[in-house]
Amino acid sequence: MRILRRDFVRDGPGSAKLMAEDSDDLWFTYNLIGPGDSVMAVTSRKVLRERGNSKLSERLTLKLEVQVEEVNYDKDGGVLRILGTNILENEHVPLGAYHSLELVLKRRFLLRKKIWDSLAIDTLNQAKHRISSDDLAVVLMQEGHAQIFLVGKSVGAPIETSIPNRKHAGYEAALKKFFENVVRAFVKHVDFSVVRCVVIASPGFTKDQFHRHLLLEAERRQLKPITENKSRILLVHANSGYRHSLGEVLCDPKVMKMIQDTKASKEVSAFRDFFTMFEKDPYRACYGPKHVEFAHEQKAIQTLLITDELFKNSDVKERKKYVDFVESVKKLGGEAFIFSSMHVSGEQLAMHTGIAALLRFPLPGLDDVEM
Repeated sequence: MRILRRDFVRDGPGSAKLMAEDSDDLWFTYNLIGPGDSVMAVTSRKVLRERGNSKLSERLTLKLEVQVEEVNYDKDGGVLRILGTNILENEHVPLGAYHSLELVLKRRFLLRKKIWDSLAIDTLNQAKHRISSDDLAVVLMQEGHAQIFLVGKSVGAPIETSIPNRKHAGYEAALKKFFENVVRAFVKHVDFSVVRCVVIASPGFTKDQFHRHLLLEAERRQLKPITENKSRILLVHANSGYRHSLGEVLCDPKVMKMIQDTKASKEVSAFRDFFTMFEKDPYRACYGPKHVEFAHEQKAIQTLLITDELFKNSDVKERKKYVDFVESVKKLGGEAFIFSSMHVSGEQLAMHTGIAALLRFPLPGLDDVEM
């Protein structure tokens, strides 16, 4: 991320002029911008202009500033779409008019915040100083369907091919076409210079069949990144080729061993430890804002798990509450993991209110706290 100008102080208002240089930067930008912020950038908009006695629709390039209401990340198109109302006077767009602002690579924009809290500043610094790396790539598949996930990003490239019954004459040809499509996506998305390993996971023997096809194609087409790194490709079982099976793949002992000491590994371990403890000793684990806040008041939190969605709140006080909460847990010697709502662990945590904690000691008093 290029930071062209920063004009703010911690916990105060201000702005930063930024430019996303690659898809990782767009991901950081998505996590940086929230409701209540404002974004100024060059954009285009259809406007009506009078020509004689008629009005013609024309698309103009304009500079607008929108008060953010919603941020959507199109990971496939590499675009951030920011929906909000115009707050910059313009002869073609009235104040208060809704506009969808698109942020793309290499386009400068100005971000204003009412409060640059520690979370926003940390996100900005991570974007500036990051080293491009993903812990692993996962090819999750079953016959006719596959997705490639880069753990650490929100990339999920889906591949679909209709495959007839095994007894049908066109089965082998359809399966080969499917594998070729997956190889094409593999070459596009998987960079062995930034991933520790690649996991191919499926029910049955689909993973084994594809693995053989991948290595044969790599030899035939002289795809050196694959042939030189085939020892870094793991085959593991998954119950399906769909996204919901990604969690079980990440918890596989062989996978955990390959990504030990990485951010992904620590998050998966924390999430698994929470559910294990909740089943084994429910007084040593809790979830839900009120239960977790009660545990924090008792200085009992060892590990805090929280989704980034709780920080994307238009209510500044509510966002500040969670930012302060994370900082306070850390000051008391606890760990805090912020899970992306666009990743499988974050999705699962969101199903349990978006906030949970592992405790240092049992808290029987949790029973008396309303959820």
